[in-house]
Amino acid sequence: MNYKAELLPQHKAAFVRELQQKGKVVAMVGDGINDSTALATADVSIAMGGGSDIAMDVAKMTIVSSDLTKIAQAIRLSKYTVATIRQNLFWAFIYNIIGIPVAAGILFPINGFLLNPMIAGAAMALSSVSVVSNSLRLNLKKIE
Repeated sequence: MNYKAELLPQHKAAFVRELQQKGKVVAMVGDGINDSTALATADVSIAMGGGSDIAMDVAKMTIVSSDLTKIAQAIRLSKYTVATIRQNLFWAFIYNIIGIPVAAGILFPINGFLLNPMIAGAAMALSSVSVVSNSLRLNLKKIE
């Protein structure tokens, strides 16, 4: 991990570019107007809540608190969020792989089964509810 502190604004941006040229993914944390150029240059830019408006406008993420430990919590939350998105996509894919052929009548020649449109609509609503419910589990996650 590379870091520097108490640099002039132009040196901050130059340091970010230097690391990027070495193939590094660069995260920059700042809270003031002096950090805005480096924040704009960085791959991941994080503004702290007590900082200037321009830093918050330029940054890709803003931590409302000035507590630096919240950055690690935000990273963990983003990982949980990506995992939840993947779960939702997986279950939606499985639902569609099974549901669409059945709704199209693929089973009719085999056993004469046709899916009632009301049942298909209810299954689709249930699928949407399950995706939303799975996403709402993020509210219950303890991120310490």
